[in-house]
Amino acid sequence: MELELINQLLSLEEAGEDAALVTVCQTSGSTPRNPGAKMLVLKDGRVYGTIGGGCGEAKAKKQALSVLDIKASKKYQLDMTNDVAAGEGMICGGKMEVFIDFLSFRDSESRQVLLAYLASLKRKEPPLLVTITAIDEGKKQLLGRKMAFLPIPNEAGDLGSKEITEQARIIAGQIQGVREPRLLTLTAGALPNGIKHLELLFEPGILAPQMLILGGGHIALPLVKMASILGYNITVVDDRPSFANSTRFPEVGRIICANFANFLKELETDRNTFIVIITRGHQHDLDCLREVINKPAAYIGMIGSKRKTGAILTQLKAEGIPAELLEEVYSPIGLNIGAETPEEIALSILAEIVNIWRCENQQNRRIYSGRKNQKQ
Repeated sequence: MELELINQLLSLEEAGEDAALVTVCQTSGSTPRNPGAKMLVLKDGRVYGTIGGGCGEAKAKKQALSVLDIKASKKYQLDMTNDVAAGEGMICGGKMEVFIDFLSFRDSESRQVLLAYLASLKRKEPPLLVTITAIDEGKKQLLGRKMAFLPIPNEAGDLGSKEITEQARIIAGQIQGVREPRLLTLTAGALPNGIKHLELLFEPGILAPQMLILGGGHIALPLVKMASILGYNITVVDDRPSFANSTRFPEVGRIICANFANFLKELETDRNTFIVIITRGHQHDLDCLREVINKPAAYIGMIGSKRKTGAILTQLKAEGIPAELLEEVYSPIGLNIGAETPEEIALSILAEIVNIWRCENQQNRRIYSGRKNQKQ
């Protein structure tokens, strides 16, 4: 669940307002958003977040308002295959199953679960949120019940039954590390007596990607603006005070003015870190790549012509850097869209990063990125 939506939800509870949280659980066909997309609806019609806009979202909002009226959660099937967006002549397609969760400001148990989940995310941990999204009529009081699996052995909340909680605990251990939400149906044999049908939605807490931009020049300006719109946590590094300052980069939370190599020696990264090397010269690019090549990262990209980047990779190979690590560098950087201006180059870089962030398997990354190991 997005940090912004959790914060918004908690603030509403403090203000004494109920809310309906719409979550996409499953999709088929062509849909605007994937499972896990969320939209928060208030009684006065205000909406935070989106599940794709258009006809489907309008239907979901209407259902969410009805949930606020009856004060009870429910599942809803959005069939958009024959819908036409009003005034646009645009045909919507596909189907989405959504869970519309009634969240009362008086529900202190859900609030505590969400607070624990939010705190875990802010500590850069990988929590797992579990919600009961379907259950037998006789157990409807458990619909929407939540718990959070925090780093072992910590948990927050429970699912209202020892048996259901234990089954969720087992599944959480089996799917640890997944990046996409999972909607799972439990069989009767694994359920407490009297329950025949139960669905659990498991939502991993995915941190916003970290983008490390090495170099604060012309390309960094539009790259920072675009990446900030997408919610990336950005760090800009440059060794020139006139280029590493908040006046130049008001959108950036962390700006470092330091020697590139010295800063990178002490830097800790992880598999959510995207490293963009766009310094002002060959030697700085070489220094940066030398320091980050052995660090964990989702992406390392380096700007420059094939000749320049090839020379840097050849030099590092001669220094003993394993060839398999050098082959993982995206260089020349960015998707091959014929970019020329700083803005176009920034767009090509960000498009490549988004593709890698959203594609789970390496084969798809290579097919769609268009550039890796100097291959077009």
